[in-house]
Amino acid sequence: MTSPSELRVSKDRKLLTVTFPGQAPIDLTAEMLRVLSPSAEVQGHSAEQRITVPGKRDVTIMKIDPVGNYAVRIAFDDFHDTGIFTWVYLRQLGAEKETLWQAYLDELAQQGKSRDRR
Repeated sequence: MTSPSELRVSKDRKLLTVTFPGQAPIDLTAEMLRVLSPSAEVQGHSAEQRITVPGKRDVTIMKIDPVGNYAVRIAFDDFHDTGIFTWVYLRQLGAEKETLWQAYLDELAQQGKSRDRR
């Protein structure tokens, strides 16, 4: 998997733009990255253990650290920093953004949860 040629965090720290060589940039919100974090804390160790994370509409990206030459660790302002976002996963998020986001919104609604902090 080719590494991105650029990772850029917006000034308000709410958007990560990932650019792979020869491809259009992928814009991913901090909220989406946080609620779909690949961490065991969010994904669990099986589909049954996965949780729907509410209240992250205003989350921001605090820091991005490289992990080898295959991924980055993203630290958010809510102190979540255990997700390792591989290049493959970032591409998947970009390619399936609308479907994944709608599934998240549907889960929130089904569980009576909100994107806003309460």
